[in-house]
Amino acid sequence: MKLSQFNYKLPQELVASHPAYNRDESRLMVVNRKDGKIKHKVFKDIIEYFSEHDLLVFNNTKVFPARLFGNKEKTGAEIEVFLLRELNREQRLWDVLVDPARKIRIGNKLYFGDEEVLVAEVIDNTTSRGRTLRFLYDGPYENFKKTLYKLGQTPLPKFINRPVEPEDSERYQTIFAKHEGAVAAPTAGLHFSRELLKRFEIFGVEKEEITLHVGLGNFRSVDVEDLSKHKMDSEQIMITPEAAAGINRAKERKSKICAVGTTVVRTLESSVSTEGLLKPFDGWTNKFLFPPYVFKIPDMMISNFHLPYSTLLMMVAAFGGYHLVFEAYEKAIKEKYRFGTYGDAMLII
Repeated sequence: MKLSQFNYKLPQELVASHPAYNRDESRLMVVNRKDGKIKHKVFKDIIEYFSEHDLLVFNNTKVFPARLFGNKEKTGAEIEVFLLRELNREQRLWDVLVDPARKIRIGNKLYFGDEEVLVAEVIDNTTSRGRTLRFLYDGPYENFKKTLYKLGQTPLPKFINRPVEPEDSERYQTIFAKHEGAVAAPTAGLHFSRELLKRFEIFGVEKEEITLHVGLGNFRSVDVEDLSKHKMDSEQIMITPEAAAGINRAKERKSKICAVGTTVVRTLESSVSTEGLLKPFDGWTNKFLFPPYVFKIPDMMISNFHLPYSTLLMMVAAFGGYHLVFEAYEKAIKEKYRFGTYGDAMLII
């Protein structure tokens, strides 16, 4: 497959800038791979497509306030810093992206905050935009982390073209978020409300959780026409022995396994045994899924409507079938579905 095959004309007004009023009341498009039929529903109707003992697999990663705004010493130039990951707890070292990158050199000091000021020193250039920062903070680690997160903002993707609002800190987080480490939300999970989860539980649908700490690689553009040459950024994943056992039991009894989002699909497909079963795993994945690809674990997947040229769209096309997914996207545009992080959902069965 070529990069140019993943372009389509997306009207800007269809990119959602705010979430639906209630989590489970966004729209839902149901795409059936067997008969090619496409149906329009409300998200909370999704339960109709499940039977007792089917399994939902969620990503329980938690987004942290990764976006900081500061000033460069001497010049006072405004700098945006995006925290990617903590490299060393004791030394307060963080891997970050800076914007504008051309203004930042090794040895520069950056200042964040007005009342409580945090100072960071640039100690390394990791990539053209990436840097390593050392935060100069003498107090206990807990106090440092608290200050850092107080200064940080919810890291909404750039394509949501508006300032962060107070409700974002809650709505850009799934209700089952547990393990902190993501700089972007696993968006398919945002549609689940407590009421809907309770209905699934009463109905006898089982659930398991995996962890994939979503990185900025999700939004990185693909700059090669031949997709087999694209390298995904590595992201940290964890599949506990308990989760693997629960998913394998569902597989062995031939229950349907539904991956809630592209991050879950990537995680499940990153640790499969030769017998087609899921293995426990704690490490990193850079698996890139695009058509054609034979999926070993999930039978169904939930996903949002993704932007042109994105690796997320490529994975959905691999799962649903390229032509059927593009037909569904055409219908979504015609029917004015909402696209992107805060947009509507698609269930592929």
